[in-house]
Amino acid sequence: MNELIKFFRTKIYTAVLLLVAIMLIGVFGFVHISGYSWIDALYMTVITMTTVGFGEVVPLDDQSKVFTIFLILASVVIVGYALSIITEYILSKNYSEELKHKKMQKKIESFKNHIVICGYGRNGKQAATKLMAYNKEFVVVEKNKEMEERMQLDKVPYVIGNANEDEILVTAGVERAACFISALPNDADNLFVVLSARQLNPKMNIISRASNESSYDKLKFAGADNVILPDKIGGDHMASLVVVPGLMEFIDNLSIVGKSNINIEEVAVEKFYDSKKPKTIRDLDLRKKTGCSVIGYKDENGEYMVNPEADMELARHSKIIVLGRPEQIEALNSEYNIN
Repeated sequence: MNELIKFFRTKIYTAVLLLVAIMLIGVFGFVHISGYSWIDALYMTVITMTTVGFGEVVPLDDQSKVFTIFLILASVVIVGYALSIITEYILSKNYSEELKHKKMQKKIESFKNHIVICGYGRNGKQAATKLMAYNKEFVVVEKNKEMEERMQLDKVPYVIGNANEDEILVTAGVERAACFISALPNDADNLFVVLSARQLNPKMNIISRASNESSYDKLKFAGADNVILPDKIGGDHMASLVVVPGLMEFIDNLSIVGKSNINIEEVAVEKFYDSKKPKTIRDLDLRKKTGCSVIGYKDENGEYMVNPEADMELARHSKIIVLGRPEQIEALNSEYNIN
């Protein structure tokens, strides 16, 4: 489609050159054939090309009339060609945008167990960046059309529309989604969106942003599984940098800012083996195979354990949290085809 637009642009440049050429021919022709001044020649050329019907500056002789007939016929052809090219270009550009949206919508419709992010502000964009680092499928719902260009540059699948409308959420595939992130700047909007999303998909995990602590309980009551208070987290983080600066710097280094430096991974036990007999952390021997260390365990009930014993049996539907250098995490993903 980009090649098509470039093709039309080339044709537009050609049409503009032809218009300039016929105008120069007209000006020089009236100067040398009819003896007009440069201003009069330009005036006659313009009114002849545009066929506005004004009278001649000076009555034309037979030679000038023949030249004017040629100029009129040439102008009609060239102007008509230019208008047709410009019209085709505008239509092709609109068609290109429409085709892009159809292609994106088809891609979104193929998603299953994906993540829906409402809002592409600071929090929404950061969430999208981290999800891209993990190669997770997600869709952004953003009502501000001015953000469309930024999302296109970031290569983010998106739906333009108000997340308060159920039709927009359905278009984003919320009924098939595994997780829903509401990152809108207004707590009232987040509350309404969470309520709508929970009604459309009772099973998915819902995470919502909140600006005020008073909104926490309301969002939980509306159906949010987790409510994040960015200001509170930011304050706690700054205080922790004072109390335990070394530890916080280490944790910051585990932050995911790109695919090349992922240091931590949460993996379902089913990825490691498919036998019915439970295995232990020692049986997996991840340290020897990939270099990664198991630092946490989440059982089938959602309870976490830090630094589990090597002899702990890994129950089905549980998860383990592993830590490693980026190349070790990549080796883990490749070994067990995690992503």
